[in-house]
Amino acid sequence: MIHVCSLARMEETVARSGAERLLSLLAAGTDVTRPASIARENHLHLVMHDIAVAQDGMTMPGEEHVRSLLDFGRRWDRARPLVIHCYAGISRSTASAYIIAAALAPGRDEMELAQTLRELSPSATPNPRLIAVADMLLDRKGRMVEAIQSIGRGADAFEGTPFVLDIGR
Repeated sequence: MIHVCSLARMEETVARSGAERLLSLLAAGTDVTRPASIARENHLHLVMHDIAVAQDGMTMPGEEHVRSLLDFGRRWDRARPLVIHCYAGISRSTASAYIIAAALAPGRDEMELAQTLRELSPSATPNPRLIAVADMLLDRKGRMVEAIQSIGRGADAFEGTPFVLDIGR
């Protein structure tokens, strides 16, 4: 199970879920404290801004970020949950959950997965740059990009409601 939440809800989500792995996607300068229940080697902290086009002074999500999150996801044995969070739990975290789910279930239809994401999180607005890079790295031939575009922008929200994405075993 992948649990997705905001930074503000991360500690309670880790505790409630019994997660053993944590993926943090935050801008430089945003502090995150790894919960004591998560071993250092089971926490990946990626530094990037929630942007889709390059902007001065900001770190755009790139291939190195996506390769790191894919490697982290593939090393997860799925015995216990993975928690993924960004600042608001709306864009970088939902994109990363979609990407890891697609990578770990390569036969799963991209459109069905995107629709499931929308049903679970009305505010989900997956970062399009993360999705495009993952689509290329996973050789999905544009299907991931198209699927995420099909669900459109999520409902306006300051913070996403935590949700759980079941990716099976």
